[in-house]
Amino acid sequence: MAYVLITHAVEDYTAWKIGFDGASDLRKSAGEIEYQVLKYEDKPNTIVHFSKWQSHSQARAFFESDKVKEIRKEFGVEDPKFVYLDALENGTL
Repeated sequence: MAYVLITHAVEDYTAWKIGFDGASDLRKSAGEIEYQVLKYEDKPNTIVHFSKWQSHSQARAFFESDKVKEIRKEFGVEDPKFVYLDALENGTL
């Protein structure tokens, strides 16, 4: 399974969340399966988006598309950092 970890600052979380939720159908049709949104404990405008994708190539195509770059700009995303990950192990304690 392919995963993507994205860290970025946002100008305004509420505005960003509107854009994020508004793109849910777009993300799903591009291959996103599930996601988590987290924030830094001491930096509430630093967001972590952790998601599972059908493939890395689908995730890269989505995140590197001009449409998504424009959405990020419109909703105040600053300097996103992308890490593409492969699952090794999962467990519950």
